[in-house]
Amino acid sequence: MGMLIKNGNVVMVEDGKIRKMDVLIDKGIIVEISPEINRSDVEVIDIEGKFLIPGLIDMHVHFRDPGYTHKEDIHSGSNAALAGGFTGVLMMPNTDPPPDNATVIYYWKEKSKSIPLNILFSGCITKNRAGKELSKFYELKEAGAVAITDDGNWVADGAVFRHAMEYAAALDLLVITHAEEPTIANRGVINEGYWSTVLGLRGIPKAAENIAIYRDIEIAKMTGAKLHVAHLSTAEGVRLVAAAKKLGLKVTAEVTPHHLVLTDEALAGYDTNLKVNPPLREAEEQKALLKGLLEGVIDVIATDHAPHASYEKNVEFNDAPFGIEGLETAFPVLYTELVLKKKITLEKLLLKMTVNPAKILQLPKQGDIKKGNYANLTVIDPKLTLKVSEELLVGKSKNNPFLGRTLTGWPVMTIYQGIVAYQRILKGVQ
Repeated sequence: MGMLIKNGNVVMVEDGKIRKMDVLIDKGIIVEISPEINRSDVEVIDIEGKFLIPGLIDMHVHFRDPGYTHKEDIHSGSNAALAGGFTGVLMMPNTDPPPDNATVIYYWKEKSKSIPLNILFSGCITKNRAGKELSKFYELKEAGAVAITDDGNWVADGAVFRHAMEYAAALDLLVITHAEEPTIANRGVINEGYWSTVLGLRGIPKAAENIAIYRDIEIAKMTGAKLHVAHLSTAEGVRLVAAAKKLGLKVTAEVTPHHLVLTDEALAGYDTNLKVNPPLREAEEQKALLKGLLEGVIDVIATDHAPHASYEKNVEFNDAPFGIEGLETAFPVLYTELVLKKKITLEKLLLKMTVNPAKILQLPKQGDIKKGNYANLTVIDPKLTLKVSEELLVGKSKNNPFLGRTLTGWPVMTIYQGIVAYQRILKGVQ
């Protein structure tokens, strides 16, 4: 049975337009988009007053499986993604064992086979993410990896990274870098600056990120490989990526929702749910990130969804792990803080969360609402206002930095290849 979605405010991202349209779906494909479609032989869903957007795509998630399933697993992470309006995610390799060989990729594929979500896989650049010996890239790609990364670690050995980029270029694999020079970061826990001094916490200088980005871009220039800079957090990093793009290098970059809407001032209360890597920076850096986003220097918004168990976060700040739960609140945070405050248009925001990641990951027939594309769609209620609470979150972990905050513009339905994969049931929580 097909599906007809009626009366939606359809956001056609690449056109940059919002039109009131009906969308007809058959066998998981969008077959017609028109101001009025009437059919009695299909399931009809009326979404009057709501946005119909392309399913969101997150290039940076940690599902903690295998090895850390007390934090999250593929099923719970997928539930969180669908609740957040995402129809596609790229899993990072911070697992135990890590995917430095095909075995873990095959494990992921088998475990995610029945999940109504496009789960993509990244392999490790180096064995055990240790930065010394390259993984077998060909084997990883054959198994299904679409990118390689040692995310969580920077490949500090320049010769190793150069060889990685050369092999990746030959195989047309995307290389994702976690840009942080570890000797300069020097075991810091927050941004080095005013607040690290006031709070008495070891700081991470911006130079640790900037130097790493500079080196990685230079090696991208040498090798012609595709380089994606994860979770950009500095103004100088934006400038370096802009310069690389002007040279025509295959360099792209992402920024997280938390770096766009929070600064290191939020850490005044030592809340470990705000401890992230790279750290939250000053307001000046945040402004540069938003400017880079608006000007097209930053291509993608990715959550860096990094769940932890409550007992792991409920410790002294220095001892708490880096990372936050981010999939479920990403869209309402950005809609509330950026779209409603007129810092960015809805269409441009969605470009960074749908079309651009689909292009970078080379996903055919995904990322926008077009005839012939997969019916990966999300319904957004622009008037729905909810207070973020642990009860509201469906993932295993609740380490969300926006707990207690009231947000507007929540996903209420997520459709994957023409099937309703998630529907928000409000249980009186508003």
